[in-house]
Amino acid sequence: MSRKEKHSKKKMSTIKKVLLSLLLILVVITAGVGIYAYSIYNNVNNTSKKIHKDIKKTDKRKEVVSVQKKQPFSILLMGVDHRKGDKGRSDSMILLTVNPEKKTTKMVSIPRDTRTEIVGKGKQDKLNHAYAFGGVQMTVDSVENFLNVPIDYYLEVNMEGFRDIVDAVDGVDVVNDLDFTYENTHFKKGAIHLNGKEALSFARMRKMDPRGDFGRQLRQRLVIEAVIKKGASVSSLGNYQDILKAIEENVVTNLTFNEMVSIQQDYREAASNIDKIQITGKGTKIDGIYYLQVPDEERNYVIAELRNHLDLSVGNNEE
Repeated sequence: MSRKEKHSKKKMSTIKKVLLSLLLILVVITAGVGIYAYSIYNNVNNTSKKIHKDIKKTDKRKEVVSVQKKQPFSILLMGVDHRKGDKGRSDSMILLTVNPEKKTTKMVSIPRDTRTEIVGKGKQDKLNHAYAFGGVQMTVDSVENFLNVPIDYYLEVNMEGFRDIVDAVDGVDVVNDLDFTYENTHFKKGAIHLNGKEALSFARMRKMDPRGDFGRQLRQRLVIEAVIKKGASVSSLGNYQDILKAIEENVVTNLTFNEMVSIQQDYREAASNIDKIQITGKGTKIDGIYYLQVPDEERNYVIAELRNHLDLSVGNNEE
């Protein structure tokens, strides 16, 4: 079996399953009508300004990417666990590369325990520790270094406040494939309804899942997909202010409003064809701490896939 065949690549119906808050913003733009739509548009525009925060542009491109020119781009989605008294860690990291000409999107889930260089700290550590050391910038720099691709955009979601987003859409419905109890809540197999607190617990559990971090990433995607489904429904329009308020308090991105609109308008075909790539490796303990060691063969395979998809030369850091 070839290296490529070993990868599980599952086509997903829409980019909405990943870009939680970006598409929650965009969907309310397209869902409204008449004067009501104009009011929603202005509110969404204001929200996009409040959640916008720039980072240093990548040095892996000679020129800044332009979605207005329909160029391939990448975006790193981070689910950050902010708890009281803790700066937080990026417990969920998903990198998307989007190519409108090829009409495809690639989605790479990056295991949080991946051992790699933390850029700016000068040491090897778990990749999710980069956020605790240096926030979004250090996380982006470290993922760029690990996968040797430019990261053009990021979107950070505060998982602790994620309950507010779920509650804003009056809860979500998911199909659970693992019976477990976590944080005093029992989650049975099958179709279940979750409020904000339950959804957060459902998305957080990891140690009781035989799939470990991979199982948790699956449940996080289930919740995100369910939020989008509820947020896109006509019944949620009367609730859009609560949704925007939850986004303002729990989401940060360097995407501008105009870039969001361009992506929504010009990248639809790419969004309908998503390939999922799961980075794999071998679990090991170093000084009593668990890490995921990713073999060079695995890492180089993923690098080649992503750079080719971004129309970049394989083996080079720049266009």
